[in-house]
Amino acid sequence: MEQSHPQPIDASTFLVGDNAIYVAQLYAKYLEEPTSVSLEWRHYFSSLGDEATSILADAWGPSWAKRTIIKTPQSETKSQALNGGDSRQAAEDSIRALMLIRAYRACGHMKADLDPLKLTPVKNHPELDPASYGFKPEDWDHPIYIHDVLGMNTPTLRQIIQKLESVYCRYVGVEFIHIQDPEKKQWVQSHIEGEGEKPGSIQDRYAPETQKTILKEVTEAESFEQFLHVKFPAAKRFGLDGGESLIPGILSALKTSAKLGVKETVLGMAHRGRLNVLVNIMGKPMRSIFSQFQGASSNPDDVQGSGDVKYHLGTSSDRDFDGHMMHLSLTANPSHLEAVDPVVLGKVRAKQNQLNDRDHKQVMGILLHGDAAFAGQGLVAETLSLSELHGYRTGGTIHIVVNNQIGFTTSPVNARSSSYSTDIAMMIQAPIFHVNGDHPEAVARVMEFAAQYRHKFGSDVVVDMICYRRFGHNEADEPAFTQPLMYKAISEHSTTRNIYAQVLVKKGNLTDEDVIKIKAGVDQHLADEFEAATHYKPTKADWLEGRWKGFSSTADHDMVVDTGLSKDMLLNIGKALTTVPQNFNLNPKLKRFLSQRRDAIERGKNIDWSAGEALAFAGLLLEGNRVRLSGQDVGRGTFTQRHAILRDQVTEEKYLPLNHISESQSHFEVIDSPLSEAAVLGFELGYTLAEPHALVMWEAQFGDFANGAQVIVDQFISSGESKWLRMSGLVMLLPHGYEGQGPEHSSARLERYLQLCAEDNMQVANCTTPANYFHILRRQMHRPFRKPLIMMTPKSLLRHKDAVSTLKDFELGSHFLAVIPETGKIAANNKINRVVICSGKVYYDLLARREESNTQDVAILRLEQFYPFPGKLLEAELKKYPNAEVIWCQEEPENMGAWTFLDRRLESVLMKTKNKNTRPLYAGRKEAASTATGLLSRHKTEQDHVVNTALGLTK
Repeated sequence: MEQSHPQPIDASTFLVGDNAIYVAQLYAKYLEEPTSVSLEWRHYFSSLGDEATSILADAWGPSWAKRTIIKTPQSETKSQALNGGDSRQAAEDSIRALMLIRAYRACGHMKADLDPLKLTPVKNHPELDPASYGFKPEDWDHPIYIHDVLGMNTPTLRQIIQKLESVYCRYVGVEFIHIQDPEKKQWVQSHIEGEGEKPGSIQDRYAPETQKTILKEVTEAESFEQFLHVKFPAAKRFGLDGGESLIPGILSALKTSAKLGVKETVLGMAHRGRLNVLVNIMGKPMRSIFSQFQGASSNPDDVQGSGDVKYHLGTSSDRDFDGHMMHLSLTANPSHLEAVDPVVLGKVRAKQNQLNDRDHKQVMGILLHGDAAFAGQGLVAETLSLSELHGYRTGGTIHIVVNNQIGFTTSPVNARSSSYSTDIAMMIQAPIFHVNGDHPEAVARVMEFAAQYRHKFGSDVVVDMICYRRFGHNEADEPAFTQPLMYKAISEHSTTRNIYAQVLVKKGNLTDEDVIKIKAGVDQHLADEFEAATHYKPTKADWLEGRWKGFSSTADHDMVVDTGLSKDMLLNIGKALTTVPQNFNLNPKLKRFLSQRRDAIERGKNIDWSAGEALAFAGLLLEGNRVRLSGQDVGRGTFTQRHAILRDQVTEEKYLPLNHISESQSHFEVIDSPLSEAAVLGFELGYTLAEPHALVMWEAQFGDFANGAQVIVDQFISSGESKWLRMSGLVMLLPHGYEGQGPEHSSARLERYLQLCAEDNMQVANCTTPANYFHILRRQMHRPFRKPLIMMTPKSLLRHKDAVSTLKDFELGSHFLAVIPETGKIAANNKINRVVICSGKVYYDLLARREESNTQDVAILRLEQFYPFPGKLLEAELKKYPNAEVIWCQEEPENMGAWTFLDRRLESVLMKTKNKNTRPLYAGRKEAASTATGLLSRHKTEQDHVVNTALGLTK
């Protein structure tokens, strides 16, 4: 019996000497009857492709067949033929030649001339040696009877090898055999091999006028860096020196894409070469850059904010590419290298939605990477994994790796285990074009290919531009300390502009005078812009335009916004949310769920957390706002609470009630994300940067897991507006609360977010009622500014009998309450001896214990919003209890939670109330290294102690 999982055939072990003849015979037998060979060989031969099969099947028969002749393409008459022996040899030669051709397609990149510095000698790979397939030197000029392969008919082996070397082993090496889609693989193959039709292949693809344009673009890139180096020798600029071909390369991709219908492109990149891209791609005035080098701000005087270094900033512009207008936006990002990747994709997706670009053809993303970061940063793999998922698909991203062959001071041998820095892209079967950065025409051409591939297939594509850093990690660095041989080679290596100019002059396409004239024109422009920088002042900040027009840069957090809905609207929404189509096979448990939800809304009481959330979403949808929720298992909800997606139990057909409230409503998206935090949160953040009219939420499976996305929180969410003048209304939903589920399922690390709060940068809240949650979500879209919202959301409270609201709490005239006062029937205010301030789930533990112990002299206040800190509201409430001591109660250990954030703030409030007790007291767990215990019995003991201490019930 044949193996069901055959071991793969290793070509390198048998394609040598006489074995190749045996393989050729097997192949001929396989063509006659595939099942006549073993399963292992069948799998191998099938991998050669349909092309080889059809050619050989038409051209000849096997050696044992009755037919003993082969008609050659060059036969003068149909009767001219080979004899039986020659026929067999011709068949074997042709099969072996096809194997060699396939080897070049798979491995030719290993022999390509890709390194401008020639530090790694190009070696002939064994699979690219004709001798490995049984060819002898005297065979090289014999005809090979193949048809329409490489655009050739009956070539000699020498001609085949020359063509293969020209296509696969010059300045471009391509990896595409790993692609499983035959159409994609054939597209890459045909486009690359088609380049060999001209002498010199890719290097001579362009007309002289275009070559002149490319030389000008390379000259602009080089001269800009050299000018900065001379004028500001002590300044860091992370220049593009050594990678100047990037500029004509990006422009080539943009021009090609513009012709194909792309109206907008979002770019993201790290800092190397950013200033060059800002000037020569984005069209930012050089005088603006020079002004910043001279110490001026990038923002007008009336715009506040911390700002950022020059090589982190972004901008936007409109450019005309051969009569096709395109809007460009370069996304600002920190030195956290690949952190910007998912942010860019989120922006692209939002802009595609704005244009109703369902085919993802009008807006695209371009991401520029460093080689060390592309291989080393896990966020790259997370971002790549989003590329084909329906909730995150953007129709393909063009990835450009500026391959400096070093990461800071780390050589590639210590930076990765893979052959190329781009090997990670094979996981999504993206074609990978490696190109020598010293050949700008080759770079421009593969960028065209990349744009065309992205347009045709809507899939990611990677261009690996192998170049070098002429200076160190930054211009003040001394790279020879760690890479003396590399930097000796660089010091002796001519610039890309000089190399290319000499090539064009030698070929007669340009004269020396043409080259001098181009350089002089660029230098004069630089001098003029430098002079203008002395008097340059920015007139406006690059924000609050386009979709952001009408929003305010000043946030009034004390403003009260009526976020209630009419009773009729709430009842209509409730009906729509609990109705499913006829013949929809709903799970019986969900039938009860929807029935209970409808009953609660219609009766106007016991409305739980998930119903309050659904009412908030629905109201915003009816008001014209998109609502987008993503995260792990958010459709159902981690705690089986949401059920935003209903599935037919027979067909698994999906039904989203929130998309069936009204024909005129906006769209609701709920996306079960991959098991990623950083990439998905970054994507949703990017969406909010481009779309202020959508409520965009990311929900962690447990709040603890958000720490996997801490870079996005620290560098974008908490500080993006201050650094880069970019608002975001992103909502982070972080399940939080101590229920004895252990240290990884208790704390959303509230303290970390509070530590980041300053300058009204974001909001942090922990609500206790469904209605307050409803209002804070709606408030996000009803104020004239946008701020990120960090929400501690419940787990056990999702079904707590007391954590419910009435319909009246959602109706017109109601709004979010940053502080909820005491609501119980207890002693008179002047009889209250203790006020406990708390937030979240612990409130219900305190309430239950107070009722159980019949305590009457303790009032409980709920702090629903931590930041911006509602000091005035707390002051008003605490003035009611002049004789009471004030206790802050939390479930978290003392070194965590809100205590260290609130301690001095509460003291300040108490000072203003003239309360006789001016210092708040602490009731909570002791300091701890771990967030929570993993033992349920210990948890219960600790929780009892926290509650009893807060209420003054400890003995």
